Amino acid sequence: MFCGEVMTTVNITRDLLQRQIRDKRASGFQRSYHVTDPFIKRLGLEAELQGHTGCVNCLEWNERGDLLASGSDDQHAIIWDPFRHTKLTTMHTGHAANIFSVKFLPHSGDRILITGAADTKVHVHDLTVKETIHMFSDHTNRVKRIATAPMWPNTFWSAAEDGIIRQYDLRESSKRSEVLIDLTEFCGQLVEAKCLAVNPRDNNYLAVGANGPFVRLYDIRMINNYRKSVGQSTSAAVHTFCDRQKPIPDEAGQYYVAGHLPVKLPDYNNRLRVLVATYVTFSPDGTELLVNMGGEQVYLFDLTFKQRPYTFLLPKKCQSSTGDVQNGKTTNGASNGIVLPSSHIRIESKMRLSSTELPAHLEKIKQQANDAFARQQWTQAIQLYSLGIHRASCNAMLYGNRAAAYMKRKWDGDHYDALRDCLKALTLNPAHLKAHFRLARCLFELKYVSEALECLDDFKGKFPEQAQSSACDCLDKDIKAALFTKAETEDKKANSSIRFHSFNRKESIPEDELVLRERSFDYKHRYCGHCNTTTDIKEANFFGSKGQYIVSGSDDGSFFIWEKETTNLVRILQGDESIVNCLQPHPNSCFLATSGIDPVVRLWSPRPETETENGRVVEDMDSAAQANQRRMNADPLEVMLLNMGYRITGLRGVGPDGSDDEDSSEGQVQCRPS
Repeated sequence: MFCGEVMTTVNITRDLLQRQIRDKRASGFQRSYHVTDPFIKRLGLEAELQGHTGCVNCLEWNERGDLLASGSDDQHAIIWDPFRHTKLTTMHTGHAANIFSVKFLPHSGDRILITGAADTKVHVHDLTVKETIHMFSDHTNRVKRIATAPMWPNTFWSAAEDGIIRQYDLRESSKRSEVLIDLTEFCGQLVEAKCLAVNPRDNNYLAVGANGPFVRLYDIRMINNYRKSVGQSTSAAVHTFCDRQKPIPDEAGQYYVAGHLPVKLPDYNNRLRVLVATYVTFSPDGTELLVNMGGEQVYLFDLTFKQRPYTFLLPKKCQSSTGDVQNGKTTNGASNGIVLPSSHIRIESKMRLSSTELPAHLEKIKQQANDAFARQQWTQAIQLYSLGIHRASCNAMLYGNRAAAYMKRKWDGDHYDALRDCLKALTLNPAHLKAHFRLARCLFELKYVSEALECLDDFKGKFPEQAQSSACDCLDKDIKAALFTKAETEDKKANSSIRFHSFNRKESIPEDELVLRERSFDYKHRYCGHCNTTTDIKEANFFGSKGQYIVSGSDDGSFFIWEKETTNLVRILQGDESIVNCLQPHPNSCFLATSGIDPVVRLWSPRPETETENGRVVEDMDSAAQANQRRMNADPLEVMLLNMGYRITGLRGVGPDGSDDEDSSEGQVQCRPS
């Protein structure tokens, strides 16, 4: 049963819903009753589709949502009727290795299916006759993703681990592919393309993910125009999209990255974790880009309001702290150095703009968050503060309090999120004492030591009554000890006397990475709780007609659902005995297909109200998220024990009893919420 008794509240039967899915005239109903919070809360397992004999690595709905395609390690593709839970077509694709991607060719009447596999091949199949009609062998390494675009019904693209994005046109008599993008032009020979997606609202834009923290967004028109202009000065014999001596111009591509990631690459490599974009996709309206970052979290990038990373890596310049676009360039106040709100601004005036008073219902949420903080329930506190910020985005106190909770929790990326919150709080209220002090500590924790010292000195100048506090004294000693240790190490290497001088992260970052950093844009939201370190095909997708939820698979066999705007985790369901890799939401309904290591496809829908038990629900979401954070930072032996079901207590930086190991004696500017 699809929605069963859940739909009795709107007096709609399953048969009517199926007819509406097949009938485009029902689009108004589908938009209204697509994905709602009550449906998410009742989401459960509807059916398991049996048919494959190996891991199911890819899923794809057709445009109407009445067919589901799957590809597997067994080298077969299956077309399913998802509502009758039956196989319609099973065919051997001709591949000699694992299938990693399946796509219906747009406007082909669901007749043409494209597959990409680990045998480096791309195959085109006619499902009506169950035959492979085209075989492309131009890649030299595993093909990981296929992308299509409704605007170009005869064109599609492939991404492979040879670092090449290829473009195919089935109208061409030669039936060969052409190189659209060669990532090795920019990143060297070790780059591997892992995923790609086409913007659904403007098919001219193509997002590409590879190994490394950077995601690239290309304007296909710019690339094609450039290739054509290059071809005009060469002979016809060499006029192709691939001219490796002439890289794609800067204006054809943009870079997106979580601001804290690149500087941590050596640390990640030491922990046997590789940063790699395992999946990229656009929001339904094409204004946002979602990235599942292997070895890290899920990130959402805003393509319309862009901001530079808060990296403190570049020479300081006189900039505004508003984050606006100035002189055609996007800025935010922290991107090129520590630029705090001016001390000349009248504090009383600024505080009126970001009043600390909250409506009664939000004051209650803030108090609940403070209580959770006092109980050392950091994740719960963060979620409550996030809910308050979503409803009162100009309240400096909420940002400052959430920063304190991030600093206590100390998951990967938390100190960077805390830094962002501190800067936001100071933009709203320059007199926010705790946010200013926390900013200095965040910089220290992120290893921007010279910047931390400068920020702390600025803090002492603005708040002289705090200059002698135990918190200031403790942080000052930590910073100077780090500076001294660094100087001592360098001087020993140089066989010279010990000196005292400042240092920052920039010294250890390769020059080419700094160039990419200067051109990159930072994330809007971050989603935590899942684990993505074991496979490089793990997906994350928007769920809902307006993309109001985010879903992702996890190495613990679960899949996670977050509210997009608050980033709060709202649901965890057990989707596989081992790992959930694929999650493909139905295009029109609250219906979800998942797959992973198990040789089955699972279908999820809102269950009837009469079903009081749902054995697939993970009730203790906080513990599951904490276990995954430990899993991401565990050594291989610990991961093996976790996969075998052993419970390993304790988190990095947090004792097994939940107590925090950070020095809590911070004097008058303690890391407590306001």
